[in-house]
Amino acid sequence: MKSQEKIAIVTGATGGIGFEVAKRLGKDGFTVVLNGINDEAGAERVAELVAEGIKAEYCGFDVTNEDAVTSNIKKIGEKYGRIDALVNNAGGLGGRSRFEVMTTEFYRNVMALNLDSVFFASRAAIPFLKEGDLPTIINYTSNAAWNAGGPGAGIYGTSKAGVHTITRALAKDLAEYGIRVNAVSPGTIDTPFHKQIKSTKPEVFASWANNIMLGRLGQPQDVAGVISFLVSKDASFMTAETVQIGGGQALGI
Repeated sequence: MKSQEKIAIVTGATGGIGFEVAKRLGKDGFTVVLNGINDEAGAERVAELVAEGIKAEYCGFDVTNEDAVTSNIKKIGEKYGRIDALVNNAGGLGGRSRFEVMTTEFYRNVMALNLDSVFFASRAAIPFLKEGDLPTIINYTSNAAWNAGGPGAGIYGTSKAGVHTITRALAKDLAEYGIRVNAVSPGTIDTPFHKQIKSTKPEVFASWANNIMLGRLGQPQDVAGVISFLVSKDASFMTAETVQIGGGQALGI
């Protein structure tokens, strides 16, 4: 039976940007399903949201595992009879490696984390998005999709270029069902992702703001606010777009 509540799934939502996105969508009135691979952190994050009056639950699975993604998203969709928003937040650098010494395993792992995950989750969600209200998929690309990333991040950049293209391809494929597909491209966001350099080389971390027009690093809430807009009625005529959230960083100064 189709639920009357709007349902949002946010992958990789037990911390960083993903958690702030889940919190914002929860405050916007969605019932949010947080995905992650750390069940303890998932339970803690859900408790935090519930304490703020947000309807939330945790669903643990690895976004690179095709069977796990398919079965769990199907389970969520069948429980509620609908999915209104899928936010493919999970992803990451996966480490650094130059091409000459790059192992096939490393290559496949980075591609799986950033690109396969989007395909698996989107494919599984489509039947339930068709039952949603203003249904939408949000993906995450990166400046690295255009500039190919820094030393050792070439496959990360390649995977994110794939996300840019699959976003537009999904938008074309799903437009007839009224399902919109857009992407965000966050710049340097102050999250635990940068924890190591922040603690070992704070001066380097602080200097990153010098390359951003607006003179500061982004905060997870900056990304969450844009995603809140993209899933809303106000963005109902937007699809196949990529929104830069980087304080002008992409242009350089």
